[in-house]
Amino acid sequence: MPITSNQISVEVNGQKYTLPAGSTLADALKVSGAPYIAGTAIGILKETAEKRTELITEYAINTPKGEFRIEIKNPESLSGKLWAEHFEEYVGKAVHWASSEALAFGPFEADIKPSREIRSFEAFDVLFGAGGFDSRNTHLIFSRKRHTAEYGAPEDGSFAEVVTGRNILFRLSREDSILNIEPIVEWEQLSEKVCTTDLSTSLEDGNGIFTYFEVELSRNSPFGAEQFYSLTREGTFTVDVITSSFISDDSLKEEPVPYENFEPRSEGAIWVRTVGYGTGRTYISREERPSSLVHSVVGHVTKGLELVKLAEKGQKLSVGNIPPQMILLGHSFEEVEPVLSSIGVELVKDGYTGEDAVIVRQDPPTTLEILGEARVTAYAVSRAKLIEIELYPEKAPKSVDFFRHALGLKTKTVGKLPVYMIYDDTYLFKTEKEVVKYKEILPENIPTDKVLAGEIGITNQAAKRMGIIGVKLGDDDIFGPTGEKFSSTNIVGRIIEPEKLKGINEGDAIYLSEFVRQ
Repeated sequence: MPITSNQISVEVNGQKYTLPAGSTLADALKVSGAPYIAGTAIGILKETAEKRTELITEYAINTPKGEFRIEIKNPESLSGKLWAEHFEEYVGKAVHWASSEALAFGPFEADIKPSREIRSFEAFDVLFGAGGFDSRNTHLIFSRKRHTAEYGAPEDGSFAEVVTGRNILFRLSREDSILNIEPIVEWEQLSEKVCTTDLSTSLEDGNGIFTYFEVELSRNSPFGAEQFYSLTREGTFTVDVITSSFISDDSLKEEPVPYENFEPRSEGAIWVRTVGYGTGRTYISREERPSSLVHSVVGHVTKGLELVKLAEKGQKLSVGNIPPQMILLGHSFEEVEPVLSSIGVELVKDGYTGEDAVIVRQDPPTTLEILGEARVTAYAVSRAKLIEIELYPEKAPKSVDFFRHALGLKTKTVGKLPVYMIYDDTYLFKTEKEVVKYKEILPENIPTDKVLAGEIGITNQAAKRMGIIGVKLGDDDIFGPTGEKFSSTNIVGRIIEPEKLKGINEGDAIYLSEFVRQ
């Protein structure tokens, strides 16, 4: 059906829809039913005619060994113009010859005037060359290292340079060919683009709308992928840092993750820093970057990369993960067994198996390992032994961060806390992680008049037993939950049902899950 003057055509996540003129983002969401989480940013892109006439200087060349990119040095040169007018004709050309110094795709006929001059070429130069000085035997030549040669190149010599994916040149052989060549339009060249949370934003004919991005996690990075699952547990990615080449979410900064996967950080790659300052920070590439020994690649954006490129600092973006995370902790066997069975994963029950059993531990610990092995052992306890807590991040942000980190609650839905000592109505706990060795506990949210029953306290660094966690079953107007004076106690939260601690003995462990107030 043709579009009338009272209608506009828009694309929502790649699907076309016809809307009445004057429609808004809210209207597009309603008609499309697109994935969207309230409060997240939506990208709007208007592709104008100016975009198509911009001078393109960068091209992506795809081969069976991977993608690399070239940048045109002088688009107005004869070779530069020849490339711009005919690059699509080079798709399908195979590697005709390769040496330690260079490799060439071809042959093909081209309108060049070969020169017999011996010339010097830098590593990663790109040029046209004519075998036998015959323009009907032209090749596209890529220099692998600095050298001199007589390629029958035209007078303007090298017209481009390989700028990313350079390692691909050394992996190509005569069995390989050019699969695709794609011009790269810099986003700064687009005349109109916006990323907004305002659903009343008016739309125009031809708008492209992006409500979310989709990620495929890498099976080479099961622990890094699990960290990304934890980061996006609420279905969102927070843009804390933004540069021309990446965006990053710092929510799990300082949360350690192992190095697992060394590969180029291609456009749309998701990677986690594993060593040094910023450990645990998660990045998404807006453009290709080389491999790194401190950045482990955990997945790739497969849909909606435009939203990543349009995002602005401080915004939250909707994200979907493939495969979805398998969250067993905090659930019963009856809840998880049919789900696991439907995807061919065997459930092995361990620990307590009564009707009120709740899973607190699993092996293997990551989603991708479970799917790879098609088997998971789930350890459960009686639900009475799973203690729900409410934390106070607004009142004690650093102490709550310490608590979550020490118990693993930043990346898991259930944490474990060993019982250290019990006396009178006081229960003391010592974390399994030696967090006090590298995290400070400065005085914060110190009680003044009274500590209430069930409140969770941490001994701060004003006392020798820094890092000890405690809870009292009764109110106390003299000492904090860890038995220390108030000035040495930080209150981080409360246990919803303190009486659940009764019957627990020294040497036992309790399991905690976080209560989220609606």
